[in-house]
Amino acid sequence: MSSISPAAPTTDATLLTGDSFIRPHLRELAPYQPILPFEVLSARLGRKPQDIVKLDANENPYGPPPEVMEALGKMEFPYVYPDPESRRLRAALAEDSGLDATYLLAGCGADELIDLIMRCVLDPGDKIVDCPPTFTMYEFDACVNGATVIKVPRLSGFGLDVSGIIEVVKKENPKCIFLTSPNNPDGSIINDDDLLEILRLPILVVLDEAYIEFSGKESRMAWVKKHENLIVLRTFSKRAGLAGLRVGYGAFPLSIVGYFWRAKQPYNVSVAAEVAACAALKNPTYLQKVKDALLAEKERLYLLLKEVAFLKPYPSYSNFILCAVTHGKDAKKLKEDLSQMGVMIRHYNNKELKDNKRKKDIFTAAADYLQIELKVKTRKNNACNHKNEF
Repeated sequence: MSSISPAAPTTDATLLTGDSFIRPHLRELAPYQPILPFEVLSARLGRKPQDIVKLDANENPYGPPPEVMEALGKMEFPYVYPDPESRRLRAALAEDSGLDATYLLAGCGADELIDLIMRCVLDPGDKIVDCPPTFTMYEFDACVNGATVIKVPRLSGFGLDVSGIIEVVKKENPKCIFLTSPNNPDGSIINDDDLLEILRLPILVVLDEAYIEFSGKESRMAWVKKHENLIVLRTFSKRAGLAGLRVGYGAFPLSIVGYFWRAKQPYNVSVAAEVAACAALKNPTYLQKVKDALLAEKERLYLLLKEVAFLKPYPSYSNFILCAVTHGKDAKKLKEDLSQMGVMIRHYNNKELKDNKRKKDIFTAAADYLQIELKVKTRKNNACNHKNEF
């Protein structure tokens, strides 16, 4: 049988470089800056994980309810692909939220759903509205998807500039706006009047409620039944201490949820993640006690930070605190100094949050440690993390 020679290439392949295959806008993309886990920090700092006070990612230090580890130990069928519809989890979420499961879609963290929404809604060159300072994943995912980000900065007290948003929607015709309540990194909330005014605009509103449990306010998940242009996102990372297992979910209007089902990855929520999330929801008493403990520590830490002459903490409806660094102190150096002491905080150098940094309550001992290090800069005291048992 005679062989057929392939056609000669039209260009010299030896002249090609790997990045020539990458979409042009991605070649200029700045990578997202994730937070480092304990094992990496331990190696870099030369400290045991228990000697590191990790305040930079708003994780729940108390961890999940004991039922989670028990359920994971008894997990069946890890060798079988997970349920693509996450039926058990969505049924449990329906019972927890009071919203029918048909409105709910689960994801590998809320981050996956943010990206899914953009992939379904945005064409290259479309515009989104971002309200910094806020969660930077919105801008990052928009850039990955080839969208243009129109920024409407928050007001001096971190409230939304609603009139500015209205003006931008009229002039720029953006497809969607991403809002966070409580907002990350300052912990402010969006009131009903402002949200309703934005919902009247011809724009898809994505409301991220990652920290809603700490706010003392009701979730707006049920609003999706009345507002065709609203999506509400939630997560198990903060509430249930499952950040490492990546479980998020969203409430979508029935008129559009089917399109997201079509586009999502079929096996996005792992067997372990679904087992863990369902188990966590079975112990609401534990979840409530952990929430109460975190809020109590936040208030305690807030009062301690107010005593530090060069810090200005902002009131927060979440489980973290944003501080302005004053009196000529260098916020970046303060972060670096604390890092060497085993205390990890987050520093912001963008124009909206110049000389601000965020710290999250974690344990009573951590609050004491921060007070000592920030006020007298001594290395004589070591932080010690103590898990509370409920």
